[in-house]
Amino acid sequence: MVLLLAACSESAPPGNDPRANPRDAAKVALGAKVYAQHCAACHGAKLEGELDWRRRKPNGRMPAPPHDDEGHTWHHADSVLFGITKRGLVAPYAPPNYESDMPAFGGKLSDDEIWAVLAFIKSRWSARVLPIRAEMTRNAAK
Repeated sequence: MVLLLAACSESAPPGNDPRANPRDAAKVALGAKVYAQHCAACHGAKLEGELDWRRRKPNGRMPAPPHDDEGHTWHHADSVLFGITKRGLVAPYAPPNYESDMPAFGGKLSDDEIWAVLAFIKSRWSARVLPIRAEMTRNAAK
């Protein structure tokens, strides 16, 4: 009976991990603090990203993208965002030998802190992008 009820219960939308729950106020608050300390310098205090984030810098690298609705962060599943944050923008998240200014935070932040940052970022997305994200991540899983 328990298995039947579990199978019928509402599950998280595709691409969402419960560890990055934007409705968990304590997690979002921790994420806001960690984001301000470790992410805002590049991605902006208001998640706005660097200026001209779509154009390569003189060194050939891409600027830090926004994490708000204007960027592409919401296009990716939580597991991908977690991996990029923990390991940096390396394979399998980027082509081999891709050069990026995105550092790996696995040595600085705990997994819980990384999930909290993702919860904070997701808490700032508008209702407009959420159904689109669900569809994109559902298609990516196929």
